[in-house]
Amino acid sequence: MTRADVQGSGGTRDALLTSPASDFGGLPGGSVHSRLVQRLRRRFVDELPLLAPGVPTQTSMMTCLATLTARGHDTAAALRILRQLVVERLAVLDCEQAAPLQDVTQPMTWLAEVALDAACQAAFAQLDERHGAPIAETGRRAELWVIGMGKLGARELNVSSDIDLIYVYDADGETAGRDDGRGQITVQEYFTRAVKLIWGLIGDTTEHGFVFRVDLALRPNGNSGPTVCSLDALEEYMLVQGREWERFAWMKSRVVAPRAAIDSGSAQALRGVVLPFVFRKYLDYAVFESLRTLHQQIRDHAAKRSAGRPERANDVKLSRGGIREVEFIVQLLQVVRGGQFPELRTRPTLQALQRVAHAGLMPQDTAGRLAAAYVFLRRVEHRIQYLDDQQTHILPTDDDDLNWLARTLGYGSACPFLAELDTHREFVAQEFDRLLGGDAPCKNCQKGPNGEARAAPPEIEAVIATFPGRVREHLQAWPEHPRVLALRDEARGRLTRLLQRTAQWLEEGRVNEDGVLRLADWVEPLLRRESYIALLLERPSVHERLLRVLGAARWPARYVMQHPGVIDELASPSLLADRFDAAAFEQELERRRLALAATGEDDEENLLNLLRRAHHAEVFRTLVRDVEGRITVEQVADDLSALADAVLRLTTRWCWPRLRQRHRDEPRFGIIGYGKLGGKELGYGGDLDIVFVFDDEHDDAPEIYAAFVRKLITWLTVKTGDGDLFEIDTALRPNGSSGLLVTSIDAYADYQENRGSNTAWTWEHQAMTRARMIPPRCPAAAPEAAESGGLAARFDAVRHAVITAPRDHAALRGEIVAMRERMHAAHPVDGGLFDIKHSRGGMVDAEFATQYLVLAHTAQHPGLAPNLGNIALLQRAEEAGLLPAPVGQQAADAYRAMRRVQHRARLDEQPTQVAPETLAAERAAIERLWQVVFA
Repeated sequence: MTRADVQGSGGTRDALLTSPASDFGGLPGGSVHSRLVQRLRRRFVDELPLLAPGVPTQTSMMTCLATLTARGHDTAAALRILRQLVVERLAVLDCEQAAPLQDVTQPMTWLAEVALDAACQAAFAQLDERHGAPIAETGRRAELWVIGMGKLGARELNVSSDIDLIYVYDADGETAGRDDGRGQITVQEYFTRAVKLIWGLIGDTTEHGFVFRVDLALRPNGNSGPTVCSLDALEEYMLVQGREWERFAWMKSRVVAPRAAIDSGSAQALRGVVLPFVFRKYLDYAVFESLRTLHQQIRDHAAKRSAGRPERANDVKLSRGGIREVEFIVQLLQVVRGGQFPELRTRPTLQALQRVAHAGLMPQDTAGRLAAAYVFLRRVEHRIQYLDDQQTHILPTDDDDLNWLARTLGYGSACPFLAELDTHREFVAQEFDRLLGGDAPCKNCQKGPNGEARAAPPEIEAVIATFPGRVREHLQAWPEHPRVLALRDEARGRLTRLLQRTAQWLEEGRVNEDGVLRLADWVEPLLRRESYIALLLERPSVHERLLRVLGAARWPARYVMQHPGVIDELASPSLLADRFDAAAFEQELERRRLALAATGEDDEENLLNLLRRAHHAEVFRTLVRDVEGRITVEQVADDLSALADAVLRLTTRWCWPRLRQRHRDEPRFGIIGYGKLGGKELGYGGDLDIVFVFDDEHDDAPEIYAAFVRKLITWLTVKTGDGDLFEIDTALRPNGSSGLLVTSIDAYADYQENRGSNTAWTWEHQAMTRARMIPPRCPAAAPEAAESGGLAARFDAVRHAVITAPRDHAALRGEIVAMRERMHAAHPVDGGLFDIKHSRGGMVDAEFATQYLVLAHTAQHPGLAPNLGNIALLQRAEEAGLLPAPVGQQAADAYRAMRRVQHRARLDEQPTQVAPETLAAERAAIERLWQVVFA
């Protein structure tokens, strides 16, 4: 497998981790060149056979450790010898057999976990003897959690890595003391002493070397803080003092010891403190600046170290395009989005890369190339460390060492290896700079192309003065606005640069004044949530597209004000090219639900908000495609209707398992869509006309499904911090508002098919022409499930019976005309205007005429049976000879035109009443249709 092969295939994580040795070279007998291996083989010649053959595992390490202890070594010595045996084995597997990366990093992680668990047990045993067990105030034993950070937390340790640890105990209290009543100390002091003992067992250098170098600098307050803190103290620190860079560090945190705390599940309590600190509930673009600062500090430090020492510039970890930049790319996208996209919350870098790509945050090819670069750089890093067991990432300058390194990676000499290294590093550096630099810079308000410091922004008053009159007057009060005055200097500078760029675009004619005014109205209440300003500043393309969307119509502006988080959707490069994909939407939401379940966060509140955020984002995507002219009115309706179907399916699936009275794993339950939902003509903000039915012979089925429907309606309508989903109208159920909330399919069939004394009215049969069962499974994902099955087939049979039932055509015409007259009287139009929907010759006339044709003639003309919408059915009626040519086609065209006018008016929150001459031809076409059908 060549680098080009990996890039072309997308470079999946599994392939990179498990590729066979032949893919990456390997040098038989090559490990002997390592000075480390030479020393270990001389020093531990008798012990090397104690480690079982093959890749070291937790079991083989613990077996070896027990054997070493049985030979008379104390815990500290046995752990150190075990470490040397593992490293020697990994050098052989890696350099001679080209073991996959995971076969090196995973055993090193296991070694750390085994060693820390053994050290904890030894320390606790010693301290319990001196002071008694540490007892929390609740009476149970207090626990210490050893938290692995960085590569240890992510299970990515290298062969000469230090381990970044943080020690946290779960509750305060005192120890039980010795039997003689003495030796009692506080729990904090007990664990402080335990930490010292653990460090001695792991980190001290003895005649057998060390196990791991231990670094505690990531603990709260760094090296000036206590070596161990309580969980309550950690939570308070994160709330009050936690810094942005610490969020990146804690993202990879994991309790790694003692094993008993992990197995019992008690260590899970840490997640409840860490997750809210690392992942914000909103899209967190403010972290871009903090990561730039952190990365610049790292580069400055590397530059100082290499000053006068040019060989130190070849650091595969910290130099430009190194391992750290791959990690930063991934971590930045995780931190920004992880609050709303829980599936991104994973620790290993390669796994996170694939999830980022799957979420559409990065092209798959880019993720593959970054993964290939990461694996390559990590393998180089290991070989550097095999030479002398030094914690270094700098390429050797000795020619023999460099050639050996190249040959163990499958290269004939150092030259092709260095060329490959440069290619990987350049690609990583370009991607890093692209991500951290934002989109293309604009005049006067962005960093230069090389990241140089930009000039301080002018005062906000001066920028406001550059806007034209109407906008300038609107913004005039901002400099003294309490929210503006409360901004930190950094945030105020961001706001000023954002206004500066907006003024520039307005002057250039790229955006209009309406968009700028609406942007100002949108930003003003959000000034305290600085992440939105940061997002627009970091992503000029998002800023410009938002201005265009806001400038297009009033309803999009109102929607964005209600749901500001949706603007991040504007960053998607495929936004305008794609259409709503119900199967992908449902799969994505299921992944997010499972990700929440994995951390115990899948409570009702989180699931309700997850559904709402996803729904709002999809509506906004459709809205942008609409105002940008990428999709037609019919396609808008199709996509919004498919989205509603998907949300109803997900809500049903997620809500049922939480019903206390449920009596089966899957409900025998269906949702019938009427009106705009049934006809797949749903618009923005439309309510859902739905009826609920069940087919279940359980004795308590009516009560069970009634409780379920009440819960389901609550899930769909309740307002949370992220808004609501839909307004629900169930008035079309049998017997209307006085009827049962949910009906058995048998009772529904009897009512619709006029069996018994309680039967449907003609207007309910009109509604049935546009009714459909919401598919229980996504048709795109499981067409066979959507087309067949109990309730769906039963409903289709009922609908077919209703629309094909024999009828007196004259009586049917009379009832529909009477209904139309009542509706017309209920919607008077003043001033001689033409109401697109309700006036004579309007959309309702076309709809009623179509409903009559379906109810009167489907029995003789089966082509009218499918629920295809008014336009298609009018065309079919003409083709069947029920309408003279070209009455049906002209009415269909007129209806389409009126839908477009109505759609645009509602989008801009304008009246749907126009001057009569505006749609005169279309009105005449529908009046002809009415005359033909009802004269």
